[in-house]
Order: sequence, then C-alpha cells, then structure tokens
Amino acid sequence: MVFKTRVRVEGSGDNPFDWCDVKSEHLFKGKRVVLFALPGAFTPTCSTTHLPGYEAAYDEIKSLDIDEVYCLSVNDAFVMRQWGLHQGLVEDKTPGGKGFKKVKLLPDGAAEFTRGMGMSTMWDEERGFGERSWRYSVVINDMRVEKLFIEGGSVVQNSGPDPFEVSDAPTMIEYLKKSA
Repeated sequence: MVFKTRVRVEGSGDNPFDWCDVKSEHLFKGKRVVLFALPGAFTPTCSTTHLPGYEAAYDEIKSLDIDEVYCLSVNDAFVMRQWGLHQGLVEDKTPGGKGFKKVKLLPDGAAEFTRGMGMSTMWDEERGFGERSWRYSVVINDMRVEKLFIEGGSVVQNSGPDPFEVSDAPTMIEYLKKSA
C-alpha cells in the first residue's frame, strides 16, 4: 500500500512541500514500530488524550526496542500537518523531513490501510464522519502484526460511544516492557 504524504523541500512560505509516495514496506519492513490509529484529526479524544499521550511517551517507547511511532487517521496530508501544528508537535523543517520530530502522522486519506487492517468503520449516522478508522494500536514487527489492541475488542459500525481504554500509550508501554 502507498501512503500519499508530503515531504519538505528547499524554500520558504506556507507550503514548502512536494508529494511523496511512501510504501508500507518503507515504514515497516525490517523494523519494529508502534502505530496507533484514531477516528480523526481535531476530534476530542484524539486531540486531548490519544495523540498527546503518545507524543509525551515517545522517547520511552523508542527506548523499548521500537524504531518509530506512527499516528494514523483517515485524513489527508494537509489536515494531518495542520493538526500536528495545532497540537504543538515540533515540525521537522529539514529538507526531506516528513513531518514531525517525534510521533509521525500518517495520512490514510482513502482509508486503504485502514481497510487492509480490517479497522474501517462508518460513523455517518451520529457524527456524520463517513468512513473512518476504528481506534486501535498495534506493534508491527517486520511487516507482521506482533500485538494488536482494539478498542472494545472489535470494530463497531456507527458506534455511539468512542471507547478509549486499551489503545493508549500506557497500555502499549506496559506491553513493550513485558515483551522485552
């Protein structure tokens, strides 16, 4: 699968970026990574707890034999960058930089990765979101799922509640310490 991302180029202004296709193999092959997925940028739980929790725990997670930490949402690259800036994430401004210095934000604008993981959900009735990712976190070890934490135990279509109990950073850290 290919993620449609933006990469920083030489220059200044409001949009010093070019499009960059990033294959999942580039992110996951030969690496052990943590990926957490959430319903949407700028949404309450995602913005107040989920992303900030992983950003605060980034260094500790990386110290537990993890190569990188990714946050995935069914949003486009423009929305993901603006959300990161709004969240106060430190932007990587070097040419070739792909976002932020700690947690990397992955846009899954067409929900292709989300569907491949079996985590696609429709939240159109109550929230008007349409297709989004169910909230989960996963350790991917050399292209294979090592451990998966799914909120509520399974994907729910048009869920009223938005559970947030097992995909948080402390649960992931606990798992990584036990698996070390």
